[in-house]
Amino acid sequence: MRALVIGSRGNVGRPLVKYLRKAGDEVLEADIRPGWRPGYVMADINHPLDLLPAFDWGPDVVYLMAAVVSRVTCEQAGSLAIATNLAGVNNVIQMTKRVGAKLVFFSTSEVYGPTDGEMAEEAVPRPNNRYGLTKYLGEQLVEYEVRTHGLKAVTLRPFMFYSEDEDTGDHRSAMVRFAEHLSAGQPVEVHADTGRGWLHMDDAVDAIERASRLSEYTVINIGHPNIVATEILVEMVRSHLGAYPELINVVPQPDRMTAWKRPSLERQGKLLSFEPLVSIEEGVDRVCYRFRT
Repeated sequence: MRALVIGSRGNVGRPLVKYLRKAGDEVLEADIRPGWRPGYVMADINHPLDLLPAFDWGPDVVYLMAAVVSRVTCEQAGSLAIATNLAGVNNVIQMTKRVGAKLVFFSTSEVYGPTDGEMAEEAVPRPNNRYGLTKYLGEQLVEYEVRTHGLKAVTLRPFMFYSEDEDTGDHRSAMVRFAEHLSAGQPVEVHADTGRGWLHMDDAVDAIERASRLSEYTVINIGHPNIVATEILVEMVRSHLGAYPELINVVPQPDRMTAWKRPSLERQGKLLSFEPLVSIEEGVDRVCYRFRT
């Protein structure tokens, strides 16, 4: 299998490339970050001409991970988010279609918007922030090309992927931010009455690769069934690191944020035959070990 990973230097792209190569795939990487090495193309999906060599290579499957991500970033840089997550996605769709490859489109759980119930793929999404909105419109572009022009594709909606190897910074996932700050004796803010299911990247890349083998177009939630309150999560991290309890500040959740995310994972199990292997306890231990050392 020839796999083109666009967004190969991101927190999902890097481990996905490693996983695919270990599985025996021939992988070509593409990312906006500078790089000069065999098997790598520097390109921005907003400028598709730079991606032509990657598509001339003849991929069988294209993993589209490149995007402007996060709720806060997309509110800050709205024009860039709309351009990249819509026009950029359309550029990749058209080139994927022309070479007859399969597109694995990486969306987000933010498309669902605020709801207290189960987030099922057949529900009508109602995103309440620009990130979720642009990703949902990207999904619609993919589905339109599948329906009218024969694009081969699958859409994935990830729920809280994390890894001990991911980039640090205040734009990253809550678990890594908690560990980074608490290990340094710095305070953290925790959103009250919120919760997520946390899927370790070792499991996530397995699910993503399995999705590439599906023959029919569908939308699939990818996540962990164990939903953990954020206040419990931060206490797990604090306990592992031996940090002071006074460093934890519980605050109300911000605007345009979904408090609890409870995904329906029936399609994940049925279509992908996938069950996560890494528990939240093991994952927290891995993340905290990085910062302890």
